[in-house]
Amino acid sequence: MKTQTNSIKNLSLQYITNQKGEKVAVILPIEEFEELLMDLEDLKDINERKNETTIDHQDLIRELTEDGIL
Repeated sequence: MKTQTNSIKNLSLQYITNQKGEKVAVILPIEEFEELLMDLEDLKDINERKNETTIDHQDLIRELTEDGIL
């Protein structure tokens, strides 16, 4: 199998291809893989919270101050 190096959105990807030249797997540095996992987790959290009501920033500051957090 042969590998190809490519850079997509700052990722250091290497593709493993089969004998026909079709991409069958990807290799990337572990640090980039872990960053992708964190990004996916963030996107999951955002998706789960997308229907939650929001609060005005000033109201949040006021509530936090009243609760003694700020």
